[in-house]
Amino acid sequence: MKDFWIACGHHLLDRNESGGLVVTDDFLKVYLARPELVPPPDACEAEKALYAALMAQPQRRVAPDEIAAIADADARENWAFMLAFRDHLLRHPTLEAAYVDLVRNGAGRIPPIFINQLVHVILRNALDGCEDPYVLRAAELFFRPQRLTLHEGSLIAADEETISGTGATPASPLVSMLGIPAQADIDVMNDDNAEQYFEHSDLFHSAIDLTAGRRGLEALAQVLTRWISHLLAVDVTIEPLVEMRDVNLVWYVGLDQDATRIGDALWNGDELDEATRGRVVGLFRLTFRDPASVIERVGREPVYLILAMSPDKIIRMKPQNLVGGLPIRQIETVS
Repeated sequence: MKDFWIACGHHLLDRNESGGLVVTDDFLKVYLARPELVPPPDACEAEKALYAALMAQPQRRVAPDEIAAIADADARENWAFMLAFRDHLLRHPTLEAAYVDLVRNGAGRIPPIFINQLVHVILRNALDGCEDPYVLRAAELFFRPQRLTLHEGSLIAADEETISGTGATPASPLVSMLGIPAQADIDVMNDDNAEQYFEHSDLFHSAIDLTAGRRGLEALAQVLTRWISHLLAVDVTIEPLVEMRDVNLVWYVGLDQDATRIGDALWNGDELDEATRGRVVGLFRLTFRDPASVIERVGREPVYLILAMSPDKIIRMKPQNLVGGLPIRQIETVS
């Protein structure tokens, strides 16, 4: 079986009988290795003592006065964020359950980068065994912003951090530990080079064609299906559509902030101007295999999923919208 996304740390986690990810000390130590938390040489003794204690026992309880004793205000804030996140993970049987709880009840002051890392590793679990590089590349939209460009009539998505040069500092300490280079050239995935994805899946330097009617959006539909099944235990069929004509929006989910605004406008009967229509990257029709799992108002009607880019041609996907926005009677998670 081909491995991928090694830097997300999935190999450091345990699995329970249901296949959910269980926190381990080794996984928590990766967070402790973040540069924001490693005490600098001039750190106070309280910070150094806390760090040493947690490296020895990553799940140990930390009393409020241990954080209050740290002299540097920024360090106190960093530790407060990290420990709040750690404690949230430890309160739940799996990372999947912890993520769903964050979506339902709010993430509080947990940094967005931590949420994206959760999505990354949970999606790695949901896609375990997948050997289709198009599906894996499409899945990157869930946790990596993408910049869109038109090239010879095709809509190409490339990793925003990679092409802007802002990814020089690794988001995960594992990237540095594994010796993964910070920069790479961008290639558009095609049938000739797709298999090379597994050699450099942690570099995020493959672009993907998201033109309507082509393989990229079909691959994304498969990822959406796996995500819903893994987190909500609901079987659905999702198919990409080529255009938006004669769509009856009984229920819709925007897969990003811009798509939600467009869906709201359509719901209210507003006409979309040409520029707004042009920002719709993908439209998907979702049907539930078991109609009994759907709220009565929707019944057997399809649910439409909308993906759009911002005016500056960026996709910032919000996979949490699928957890909180689908018309499901009873939501279950992997436990």
